[in-house]
Amino acid sequence: MSHLTLAQANQIIAAAIDASRQAGYQPMGIAVLDEAGNLKAFAREDGASMFRFDVARAKAWGAVGMGVSSRVLGERAKGNPNFFVSLAATSDGRFLPQTGAVLIKNAAGQTLGAVGASGGTGDEDEAICIAGVLAAGFNHG
Repeated sequence: MSHLTLAQANQIIAAAIDASRQAGYQPMGIAVLDEAGNLKAFAREDGASMFRFDVARAKAWGAVGMGVSSRVLGERAKGNPNFFVSLAATSDGRFLPQTGAVLIKNAAGQTLGAVGASGGTGDEDEAICIAGVLAAGFNHG
């Protein structure tokens, strides 16, 4: 299995920020985690609030931990809210099932990590994550 490098994580972040600026979104925070949920890289644009790191990381952490995008987790949470509240409590707040994070997958479909964003709507956050993943030559899930 290949691993996500720091250079690749930074490439994802740079492309996500570029996509955000081109779309005219609010200042973003973007977190890239490895396959074990460890922080690989993070950037907070000038003007982004102090909450952006925690929210972006929690979206990505949930995605990589559960093996699906945070959009899917948000949908699942609607049907089983007690379980997802328990997950958030058990993880000391590191789990957030809110749209805005996607998996980073290689060509073989292996999960290398996840990227999460915070600063816009969930759809905006997700869109820039996807843009970053694709620009770095990976697939998303």
